[in-house]
Amino acid sequence: MKTFCGRANPTTGAMEWLEEDEDYDYHQEIARSRYADMLHDKDRNTKYYQGIRAAVSRVKERGEKAIVLDIGTGTGLLSMMAASAGADFCYAIEVFRPMANAAVKIVEENGFCDKIKVINKHSTEVTVGPGGDMQCRANILVTELFDTELIGEGALPTYEHAHKYLVEEGCEAVPHRARVYVQLVESRRMWSWKKLFPVHVKAEDGEKIIVSPSEMENCPGVPSVCDIQLNQMPPSDFTVLSDVVTMFSVDFSKPVRSASTHYRVELEPVKSGKAQVVLSWWDIDMDPSGMINCTMAPYWVKPTSASQWRDHWMQCVYFLPREEPVLQGEKVSLTACRDAYSVWYKLQKARGKEENKADVHVESPVCRCQAHLLWNRPRLGELNDQNRTHQYIKALMTVLHTDSICLCISDGSLLPVLARYLGAKQFFKANHLEDKIKIIEARPELLTPSQLEDKKISVLLGEPFFTTSLLPWHNLYFWYARTAVATHLASNVTVLPQAASLHMMIVEFQDLWRIRSPCGTCEDFDVRIMDDMINNSLNFRESKEAEPHPLWEYPCKSLSDPQEVLTFDFRKTVPQQCLGTEGSVSLLRKGKSHGAVLWMEYHLTAGISVSTGLMDISNEKGNCEWNPHCKQAVYFFSSVIDSETLSDLPSAVTYAINFDPKTGEIAMDFKL
Repeated sequence: MKTFCGRANPTTGAMEWLEEDEDYDYHQEIARSRYADMLHDKDRNTKYYQGIRAAVSRVKERGEKAIVLDIGTGTGLLSMMAASAGADFCYAIEVFRPMANAAVKIVEENGFCDKIKVINKHSTEVTVGPGGDMQCRANILVTELFDTELIGEGALPTYEHAHKYLVEEGCEAVPHRARVYVQLVESRRMWSWKKLFPVHVKAEDGEKIIVSPSEMENCPGVPSVCDIQLNQMPPSDFTVLSDVVTMFSVDFSKPVRSASTHYRVELEPVKSGKAQVVLSWWDIDMDPSGMINCTMAPYWVKPTSASQWRDHWMQCVYFLPREEPVLQGEKVSLTACRDAYSVWYKLQKARGKEENKADVHVESPVCRCQAHLLWNRPRLGELNDQNRTHQYIKALMTVLHTDSICLCISDGSLLPVLARYLGAKQFFKANHLEDKIKIIEARPELLTPSQLEDKKISVLLGEPFFTTSLLPWHNLYFWYARTAVATHLASNVTVLPQAASLHMMIVEFQDLWRIRSPCGTCEDFDVRIMDDMINNSLNFRESKEAEPHPLWEYPCKSLSDPQEVLTFDFRKTVPQQCLGTEGSVSLLRKGKSHGAVLWMEYHLTAGISVSTGLMDISNEKGNCEWNPHCKQAVYFFSSVIDSETLSDLPSAVTYAINFDPKTGEIAMDFKL
């Protein structure tokens, strides 16, 4: 059975109706899942297995049958661990039907059919008693319901319900407890993801400064946590202002409350500075004694232990509502408020105990200025990148004249303000910003001469940046918009950027390869059915597509030189025919060819370009430095060749890359 799905094409801007298989959403969910990442997390799996063995032993030592409830079973791995550890019976709950079906097959393949019952329901719908889903309440509760923020996937309400209706009082729980840690830091880099810094523009009549309006300056921002691979943040990018302290903990073996609450700790700053950011992570004890511990602590907290790479659990960056000055040794009070799914913070001067009891309500941050809804955090970082802005200023100074009539097509761009300060006579803007600049709320193809006051555009500008873009080439929407407004352009129009190019490089990832790598066995359990399921969903479509990743968080080394593969001339309209290229790229370094990385470079004017991808190859080993504000496109190869085993380097990877102007899509194929 087929179904029609509507979608806005991010590259062409057109509304499209596509005929999709009825299982398309399910295949996307599986193909883009993090199941492989979790199964490759050796530290997580080993600690869970140790905790489960210990819990089953404690129950058996009391002379009781070990009845396990596993909520969010996924592949059934934790239930199989319990059955293997001697549990008498396991109820494995999985709400996602395709995953529950896979769990049934995996349990059967591993010979645990008589010990494990997979229940395809949400845990709140499970019934207990004769004729119910569970014959009796469980005395061991096993779950893996956590995200980077610990509670963002609904762990608290799930535990709350389970303790009320599904498990015995005083049950064993794996994990037994969780602790959330915080540390106060000052970081211009991270603060640039929350706030727009002043922009300095050197014009002919002196320096001008673009400042954000007061409602933006005072806006607390958006409530969602910023989760990143904090281990990739160099120590030079932040200053520690406090020791690490425990903010709160949750005991999963006792009834859990999901109702909104708050926690408060006193911090004594170890250094004076501007408190801007709360860094946070958690750990879990798999047993009551805390001997079996799994931690998300970043490198500077536990520098002696080799940290386990994982992408399903990272670290949290929380932005304080405003920058707060702190003095070394002068205590401050940090309040964490949470609801059932999220956490937020407020910093105040330390006060007396009676004062501390009052004024505990801290509102969840809500953006009031709209800017944080338009600009996500990487975009704010990009707008605050002074080197990048300087490139645009240099380019604008070469194309603007006092009589220039400009049109800017980009989302939430500062280009109109820069151009106005640099001397443009009049400015029309096709999107948003500034009351001194005429804002035209119309799609490019619907633009009329009267909206432009019957003037022809002499300079067409774009960064380009559009909020709907996911992959680097989606910003080619600028080319389609340029084509749509062609009749409004002067015959000698200047287009900035004048062109774009698509670049590619073959890489070996340090860790990111794990999210697409088959697992085979996990803790000696056969999970190849899961591998096949993911592979089938990838082959449904996604295996021939690239996916976006912020590669500054995921180290890799180049195995080839970067190569320009396609160019797009914005001085001309979008062509009717496809643009395509075929060729090969030589592998110059030994290593595993995990995939190709692709990115765009925009050629603003002759000799001035900005890259959305590779910034530098830092050493002879091929370590890469990536643009930290953009996601790059990663095309994972279906098979990996380890050139360590090849004696005839350089070998080569052949490629075919095609851009279809009708769909705006780029199709690619690689052969090793």
